[in-house]
Amino acid sequence: MQYPGRLIKVGESDAAIVQALKARLNRDPSFANDPKLRLDESNPQFGPKMRQVIKLFQARHVDSQGRPLKQDGEVGAITWAVLFGEQSVPQQGLSAYPLLNQLIQVAAGEEARRVREIPPDSNRGPDVERYLASVGLSGGYSWCCAFTYYCFKTAAGQLHRSNPMFQTGGCLRHWQMAEGQGAQRILAADARANPGLLQPGMLFIMDHGGGLGHTGIIESLLGGLLTTIEGNTDASRTREGGGVYRLVRKVGEINKGYIDYGPC
Repeated sequence: MQYPGRLIKVGESDAAIVQALKARLNRDPSFANDPKLRLDESNPQFGPKMRQVIKLFQARHVDSQGRPLKQDGEVGAITWAVLFGEQSVPQQGLSAYPLLNQLIQVAAGEEARRVREIPPDSNRGPDVERYLASVGLSGGYSWCCAFTYYCFKTAAGQLHRSNPMFQTGGCLRHWQMAEGQGAQRILAADARANPGLLQPGMLFIMDHGGGLGHTGIIESLLGGLLTTIEGNTDASRTREGGGVYRLVRKVGEINKGYIDYGPC
C-alpha cells in the first residue's frame, strides 16, 4: 500500500488506510505473543489503543539507517516505510529540472574532493574562501549558504544560463528573499506531512535561533529520509563542521523549510 502523503493519526477518516495499518500491525512478530495488543481490523476507527500499539511498534523498530523511530503514535513516511517497505514511499533520485540536476553534480564533485577547512575549525582554506568569495565575503565566516550559492553559480555557468539563487551568505536571509527571485518555498510542517512535496535539488533551511541557520542541497529522497550534500558541517550534522559532507537527515530534522529554484 502506498503512503497517502499525510500523517496518519487519531481521528483518521480513511477506513481503508486504518484497516490496512491494523492488519499490518497485527502481523508484526513483535506483537505475536500478546493478544492484548491485537487490533480489531473490522473497526475503521483510529483510536487510543491503535496509537498505543503504533508507539510500541516505533519503540521496537528502527529506520533504514538503523536510527530509532520517533515514538509519537503517528504514522509518517518513515514509519510507513518500516511497516510496508521502502517501495511504498516516495523515492526521488533526479529532478525534473536540468539546472537542479547540474547543481547536484557540482555539489557531489565538491564532496568527492573531500573539501576541508584549513586549518581545521577556522572557516578558512582555499576552497572555503572560494565559496565565500562568491557571495562577497572573506575567509572566517560560516559558509554553508555560500557553498550552495557557489554550486548554483557554477551549475548555471555550465548550462550557459543565469543563476536564479539570491546572493547571500546568510541562511535565514536567503529564506526571506528567495520568493523575490521567483523560487517557491515549502514549509517544514508541510514537508513532514507529505515528503512527496520535496524534490532533488531543493535546498533545506534550518533555524537554530539567534539569527543562526544551516542549509544544504537535497541529493535524493527516500520517503522521510533525505540524502544531502552540505558545506560547513561534518558527520555529527552540526552547523559549524569543517568540510563538505554527504549526510542522511530525517525530514523531521528540518525546522524552517525548503527552497525550490526549479521553476525559475
